[in-house]
Amino acid sequence: MLPCYVLLDLETTGTTPTSDRITEIGLIRYENGIEVGRWNTLINPEVSISPFIQRLTGITQEMVENAPTFPAVRDTLLDWLDNAVLCAHNVRFDYGFLKNEFKRIGITFQKKLLCTVKLSRKLYPQHEKHSLDAIIERFHLVCEHRHRAMDDTEVMAAFISAAMNELGEHAVQETALALLKQQAIPASLDHLEINAIPETCGVYLFYGDSALLYVGKSVTLRSRVLGHFQGDHSSAREMRIAQEIRRIEYRVTSGELGALLLESRLIKECQPIHNRQLRRERQLCAWLVADDPAARPLVNLIYESDMDWTTLENVYGTFKTKRQALEILRKLANEHGLCDKALGLEKGTGVCFSHQLERCKGLCAGKELAELHRLRLLTALSSYRLLAWPFGGCIGIREHNPDHDMTEVHVFDQWCHMGTVKDPQALDEAFCHPRFDRDTYRYLLKFLKKRNIEIIKLH
Repeated sequence: MLPCYVLLDLETTGTTPTSDRITEIGLIRYENGIEVGRWNTLINPEVSISPFIQRLTGITQEMVENAPTFPAVRDTLLDWLDNAVLCAHNVRFDYGFLKNEFKRIGITFQKKLLCTVKLSRKLYPQHEKHSLDAIIERFHLVCEHRHRAMDDTEVMAAFISAAMNELGEHAVQETALALLKQQAIPASLDHLEINAIPETCGVYLFYGDSALLYVGKSVTLRSRVLGHFQGDHSSAREMRIAQEIRRIEYRVTSGELGALLLESRLIKECQPIHNRQLRRERQLCAWLVADDPAARPLVNLIYESDMDWTTLENVYGTFKTKRQALEILRKLANEHGLCDKALGLEKGTGVCFSHQLERCKGLCAGKELAELHRLRLLTALSSYRLLAWPFGGCIGIREHNPDHDMTEVHVFDQWCHMGTVKDPQALDEAFCHPRFDRDTYRYLLKFLKKRNIEIIKLH
């Protein structure tokens, strides 16, 4: 089929390569179409094997207790895989485990891959199922011990032999070579469609059978999409995405800011399964410091709906939850010797508990001026300060994508994204009702520092 390849199967303690471990390796090596050897060994995973996995594979804790660990067999395994294409059924699963096992002992492991699931799909497109069980049934193969490494490897060997007898060695070889060229792309995707994705700014959307899996953005869309499928699977999330993805959509934008804004909006609106950051937040909150140093409490928690975004003086935040805001205030009080009672973190009369522990510098004991205490509080909160809007009103930031002759103007006021228009003449159109968004605030701070952005002042 190929000049040199190794059929391999692993048994493991679970499905997550970053935390689960290998319990058995079975492989057969071929050179110039001839089997030159096979190797099978149990591996001591150095972790417990769940009862479910023991029932599934038949590999018990007692069986691996005296087996070699992965570091002990690494040189032998590397010798078997030397200069060979690694072939497996759902090869990304096995490859992910091997990458992580080698990574744990400080070795970077890289191999050309061939997935026999994809090979079956290409050779037998008329069949719906391509699992090992489906292949066993299709070709009437015999497998005495399913989910044991060498037995499953022998099934792959029998499948390739049967396909060569039925379709011809040349057809199998040409299909395998073609798959090697597109090896990184999951079997459920069309490599021609992925190659048609433009190398430009935009947002991509990964869909499963019925749900949106992931939304991302890039200034080089095609390379970023391919990057999801060419990694080392150190992330369990990347492996799940590769296994679950069924189709990809993309949207070209005029520039990087447009991609950031669109990505953030889609994640908050659609809640993709595998996006962890940028999700919709509860109503944001912030600390408002009183003008009067003698006010008690000296800070009050205000929520997004109560904020006046035209006057952000003495407003510090924002925070996702009240709990987060309180945790940060307590941390700052401890670090800067602030009075818990003045901040409203402690009730009652008399000196605060922190002063008794010699943490508070003594505002509550009359040892510090209220004005000085307030200044120290403002200094402690300074890194959380919300900057005042630096413009007299609305502005537009114009971006142009020359590859697609596409221009967009992103309109902002008081740090809020009011909307995006493609035609600058349409700037007077009504925009959506804005709401403050921490991510938009962060993006704007970054882009306003750039020298080459085009800002349009609006009235």
